[in-house]
Amino acid sequence: MSALLTVEGVGKRFGGFVALEGIDLEVKQGERIGLIGPNGSGKSTLVNCICGTLRNETGKVRFAGETLDGLAAHERTRRGLARSFQLPRPFGSLTLVENVRIPILYTVNARKAGPGHTHVPHDAIDARCRDLLGEVGLSAKADRQPRDLTQIEMRKLELARAMAAEPKLLIADEVMAGLSHAEVDEIIALLIRLNGQGITVIMIEHIMRAVMEVSQRLAVLVAGRKIADGDPREVVRNPEVVRAYLGE
Repeated sequence: MSALLTVEGVGKRFGGFVALEGIDLEVKQGERIGLIGPNGSGKSTLVNCICGTLRNETGKVRFAGETLDGLAAHERTRRGLARSFQLPRPFGSLTLVENVRIPILYTVNARKAGPGHTHVPHDAIDARCRDLLGEVGLSAKADRQPRDLTQIEMRKLELARAMAAEPKLLIADEVMAGLSHAEVDEIIALLIRLNGQGITVIMIEHIMRAVMEVSQRLAVLVAGRKIADGDPREVVRNPEVVRAYLGE
């Protein structure tokens, strides 16, 4: 498999605080990678540098053969890099269908606009929105508003909104936080199903059961450095990982 995402020597500082130092990470097309580390280890900062929310001071980020440095977050999304957020923030006054329609209009339509291309018809967009909601189990609430959703349903809506951008790579940022055992199983199954459809997945998560079940590879950040990267069963036995993250 060829590399879809390449992070080379990425570093980020906030004043005198070093948030990331020399991070290297390669993600191959079709992989499922877990990214773990204690709070404050730099996971979210790394994701923000990859997605364009933050600008790294050193190093490079390449995606699908293109250097992303200097591109805004929405430009990276249009190239096929999507993420979900730890705290879902849907548009509260819009229905679920309308919430999913927005990323289609501002990513997929924008991607297809230009010479020789036409915008996706309204009826096709509506059908696509409902298909996405059906894929995450929200068909019955498609015309309801986010206030009518349970916590797990909010997480599913967040994933549907990310998927609406038709990503090549999905970064799922703590989508299982606060969920029950059975609800975690639902999200695990959903991520594996999406990966089976050809979407590469990076999962940031603290629930180790989920991390081990989803991840084909596991990378560990501690204090802004990558201390391990490899087979999940070997990584969790790494003495440095045990000391820094899993506990003695």
